[in-house]
Amino acid sequence: MAVVKYSKRPRYAPNASPFLTDTTVTLNRLFRITMLILPLVALPGGAAFGQAMGGGGNLPYNDMETRTKLDPPRPEGGWKGLANLLEALKPGVDTRLDPTPSQITTHIERLLNDGKNEEALAMIEQREAAIKDQRGTDVQLMFQHARALAALGRTSEAVSLYTEMTTRFPELPEPWNNLAALYAQQGELDRAHDALEMALRADPNYPAARANMGDIQLMMALRTYRNAANQGVPGMNAKAREIENMLKESQHR
Repeated sequence: MAVVKYSKRPRYAPNASPFLTDTTVTLNRLFRITMLILPLVALPGGAAFGQAMGGGGNLPYNDMETRTKLDPPRPEGGWKGLANLLEALKPGVDTRLDPTPSQITTHIERLLNDGKNEEALAMIEQREAAIKDQRGTDVQLMFQHARALAALGRTSEAVSLYTEMTTRFPELPEPWNNLAALYAQQGELDRAHDALEMALRADPNYPAARANMGDIQLMMALRTYRNAANQGVPGMNAKAREIENMLKESQHR
């Protein structure tokens, strides 16, 4: 039985490492409670695009100016449909805007939350290639990369990337928490426990890590009772069953 409570994204950027994304992408503490957790609770699904009132006359407002290349073409009727059709007939014309870094990040988050992990990974790798020569590190993109790898079953790669994050940004509890979850899935309870201790050292009130620590401690107790039962210690099988029931209840909370 493994810890299944993951973090979706880091909540704030390390001071020592500037972000490549614009200010709307900067990770902040407002994301702190939005868990969980790679299966995890829903985060904001997408960027909010401002809309304007239409001008005078009977022609509706044309929102093509607010749509990005991440948005699929929208079939429309009436004046808007005719205008879009005329634009589409022009060779090589794409009236949608290039997405901002924050819109890319939000779109990747939506893909991950919808289970479209292959598509998310492809976009992450494309974005990483585009910014590789720029200064600083996009921590959120790095975190999303590890999430995508873990969701696709590429566990060793995800562990490697989370480990790099814990080395470079030890003050972020989320990479420690997700690293612990992967260790627990592999049955490495001691390493999972150590990772959760680091997450709680970074943020003693971090709810996902606190919950996971309780589960890990129960799993370690279960391991101890089972070992004792195998050595013939009386009453240990009953205690092991109690712990198993507690873990089952925990997984269904």
